[in-house]
Amino acid sequence: MSILFTNARLINPETGLDQPGALRINGGRIEAILPEGASPNPDDQVIDCQGKCLAPGIVDIGVKVCEPGERHKESYRSAGQAAAAGGVTTMVTRPDTTPAIDSPETLEFVTRRANEAAPVNVLPMAALTKERAGREMTEIGFLMDAGAVAFTDCDHVVQNTKVFARALTYARSCGALVIAHPQEPGLSAGAAATSGKFASLRGLPAVTPMAERIGLDRDIALIEMTGARYHADQITTARALPALERAKSNGFDITAGVSIHHLTLNELDVADYRTFFKVKPPLRSEEDRMAVVQAVRDGLIDVISSMHTPQDEESKRLPFEEAASGAVALETFLPAALRLYHAGQLDLPQLFRAMALNPAKRLGLPSGRLGVGAPADLVLFDPDVPFVLNRSTLLSKSKNTPFDGQRMQGRVLATYVDGKEVYRRH
Repeated sequence: MSILFTNARLINPETGLDQPGALRINGGRIEAILPEGASPNPDDQVIDCQGKCLAPGIVDIGVKVCEPGERHKESYRSAGQAAAAGGVTTMVTRPDTTPAIDSPETLEFVTRRANEAAPVNVLPMAALTKERAGREMTEIGFLMDAGAVAFTDCDHVVQNTKVFARALTYARSCGALVIAHPQEPGLSAGAAATSGKFASLRGLPAVTPMAERIGLDRDIALIEMTGARYHADQITTARALPALERAKSNGFDITAGVSIHHLTLNELDVADYRTFFKVKPPLRSEEDRMAVVQAVRDGLIDVISSMHTPQDEESKRLPFEEAASGAVALETFLPAALRLYHAGQLDLPQLFRAMALNPAKRLGLPSGRLGVGAPADLVLFDPDVPFVLNRSTLLSKSKNTPFDGQRMQGRVLATYVDGKEVYRRH
C-alpha cells in the first residue's frame, strides 16, 4: 500500500531545498515528490503532516551499543527504541565492546542480535586491530564478508605507525573505509579537559588542542602513502582544520566528522565538575566550537554524529578525573542540532546534509536523501516545540546526558524505516 504525506515541509539535503510539498512512498521506497496540494490516489493512505518538517532519517556513525559485555548499560533493543524516538533510522555501531568486535563470529552475533531487537537499520563496524590493541590487524576481508561497513579502533589510537600503515594498505586493497580518532596519545593520556584558563582554574589534567592536530597530520601522511579511504571520527579544534582542508584539496580520500556535543557545548559547561559533560575528546573553547560550526557550514567537516556512549551511574558519579567519558545522545541528537538552526548558524538542509546525506554517501548507502527510489527512511518533526529535557524519560538504559534539565526546542513526531512506522510521539 502506498502512503502519501501531504501538507509537509520537505527538507531535502541533496538539493538544499526547504519547501512545502507532498511525498508518496510505495513498497518501502520513495515513489514521487509532489507539489503542495497534490491529490491522493484512490489506494493512498494519507498522512497529514500539518506543515511540520519531513526529512530523511538520520544516519548516525559511531553509536556504542554495549552488547556483548555490558548489556546493563545499553542493549540493541533499548538503543533501537531510543534511535527511533530520536529520528535515527540507521545506527552505525562501534566495535569497542567487551570483547571487541574483531572476528567474523562476534560480528555475526551482534548482527543477529540487532536484527532481532532493533526497529531501525543497524550496520556494524569492526575493529581495525585485534582486541583494539594496535599490534596486529584483523581479518578485514572476512569481516567485510560478514557485513562490517567500516573499520575502527575507536578511541584507541594505533600508536605503531608501521601497523597502522599496513592496515591502511590492506584496507585500500579491499576498498574498506578506515575510521580513526585523530589524537596524539602521549599528549592526551590522562587528560580530562582542554588546556587553558578554565582547566588551570579547576585543577584538571588537560590536553592541548595541538594533540588533535598532530594525530591528524600523522594520519594524513599515511593516507598520502597508502591511498586508503579514511574518515576522522571527530575534528573538534580550529587548529586541525587547515590540515584537513589541505588534505581535501590534495585530492585524498578523506572525510571528517564531529559530535553534536562539540558543536553545541563548550568547556565552560563542565562548570563545577559536572561529569555528564565529560566526553572524549574533552569539550573545547567557544572559539573552537564556532570554528567547527563554520567548518560544517562550509562542508569542510562532512558528518555530524551523536557519538552515543552509554555509561551507568557508577561510572559517572565519581570525581571528574576518574569518571568515565561519554554521553547518551540518540534521542537528544536532533533537538540539540536544532539549537544551531534556531541560532541561525545552520539551516535545516545543511543539518541533514551532515546528519543523513553525507554519512550515507560515505558508507555507500542509498538512504539519507529525499529522492525517487531512495529508501523510505523518514523523520517527521516539529522544529519549534519547546520542552525541558528530563533524563528519566529517555529510552536508553543509561541516562548520562549533559542536557538534563535544559530547555530544548524541537521534537520528533514520527519515524519511518522502509516505509513502516517505527515510532510515533503520543
